[in-house]
Amino acid sequence: MKTKNPLKLLSVFVLFLLFLVPEKISAQNVDNPPSQKTYEGIVKSVIEETKNTSGGYYQKLEVEIIDKDQKGNILNIENGSGDTPVSQKYKKGDALVLTGFQDQNGELHLYVSDYIRRGQLMSLFIIFLILSIAIAGKRGATSFVGMLITFFIIFSFVLPKISTGSSPILIILLFSIIAIPITFYLSHGLNTKTTVAIVGTVISLGITVVLSAIYVGSAKLTGFTTDEASFLQIMKGGTINMRGILLAGIIIGFLGVLDDITVSQSAIVFQLKNANRRLGFSELYSRSMDVGKDHIASMINTLILVYTGASLPLLLLFTDTTRSFSEVVNYEIIASEIIRTLLGSIGLIIAVPITTLIAVFIADTYEGGESR
Repeated sequence: MKTKNPLKLLSVFVLFLLFLVPEKISAQNVDNPPSQKTYEGIVKSVIEETKNTSGGYYQKLEVEIIDKDQKGNILNIENGSGDTPVSQKYKKGDALVLTGFQDQNGELHLYVSDYIRRGQLMSLFIIFLILSIAIAGKRGATSFVGMLITFFIIFSFVLPKISTGSSPILIILLFSIIAIPITFYLSHGLNTKTTVAIVGTVISLGITVVLSAIYVGSAKLTGFTTDEASFLQIMKGGTINMRGILLAGIIIGFLGVLDDITVSQSAIVFQLKNANRRLGFSELYSRSMDVGKDHIASMINTLILVYTGASLPLLLLFTDTTRSFSEVVNYEIIASEIIRTLLGSIGLIIAVPITTLIAVFIADTYEGGESR
């Protein structure tokens, strides 16, 4: 009963903080050139539409602006060109983001930059929230609070600090120290099982960080594998450590799956001990590791599939080349993903025996510990 009040107070405190997040982290406050204008609009009709030889579309759209000082204004906007193979095909009723400028005569010159997707995002988020609470109950609700805390820390502390030139690795490590215990306890309760999982996670994280620093450095990875990375470096005047960003990304991705495997292993040990108090140290460790081996296999497959899915267009691009496999994997953009996957897998593998060993020691010493 004593653990309930701190959780409630923490939840209320975090929700209060969410309303105080600085406006500068909002997507609506991204610095734009003074003349840049962004509006939202609805397609009233498609005036003209032709398909070009490249498979793309040229359209002339009648669009009504629905926000800001131009609300209700109806404009004719062109989309695509005669040789664009990938231009979107818009239809009546589509909600669009319009970007452009206003000339000295006050006339707007806009083009379609994207769809408005907030409705889909919100409906999917509501489904996620309802299912989490309906199926997981209180744990689902507290996990949601933990997710809010994580986002709050990332957007109010991690990203601003990295953006101003602070060491990405140092910031991510500080983030991990703060976020791991908060999110673990909110998701799984204040108990010995969760404490063991936290200790196992921190130890595994430390080993993975060391390995990541060694191999990212020895492989001469720069972090400049995407257009976004190059643009960020130019925009920030070279103050961002892109290699540190790469390392930080590896750590965050690793943390995303480490929670599941360490908590599961810890729970298995205590459940086995509670089911049979006569299990000794060696047998308890052996039985728990039998389950842990399945965790290792499934998590490695999960990591590989996740990273492959994220890099699928890139991988498909390289399948159409005449270069050899050994030459392709040597490219930094490919090598980075391979190193990222292998480091994450190594971290998960070592997390299983480390967490299991700690849990078995506690369970054997204290005859089951506090497993619930």
